[in-house]
Amino acid sequence: MENQIAPQPVAHLTAVQVRDRGRQWSHHSRRRQGTGQARDRDSPDFLANAGGVTCSYFEQVQSNMNFFWPHDEVLGRLDTTMTNAFRSVSALAQSRNLSLRDAAYVIAVDRVARACKDRGWV
Repeated sequence: MENQIAPQPVAHLTAVQVRDRGRQWSHHSRRRQGTGQARDRDSPDFLANAGGVTCSYFEQVQSNMNFFWPHDEVLGRLDTTMTNAFRSVSALAQSRNLSLRDAAYVIAVDRVARACKDRGWV
């Protein structure tokens, strides 16, 4: 993922996008160097990547409804969704003394397990 921010599109990036891309890269580079876990203040890489997946979900919802939201509404919904996700991860990390990455995994596995149970699969 290195060298993904080229001079041409950099003017169109926000500070949040650059921060999350930088955190993702630095997280992976530290891991490759064998230094272990990312620092706790770094967002977990899959939480940083979730913004794109969430926007894709919003696109699917809009397409299914045949009703398209203004750009500002998409960004507002994305901000709310990602802020809530980070707060949930952070709260769990603090309450159980986990890294942010481990807390995010706990939440993800719990959600999948509950969905399987709700569907009667287990």
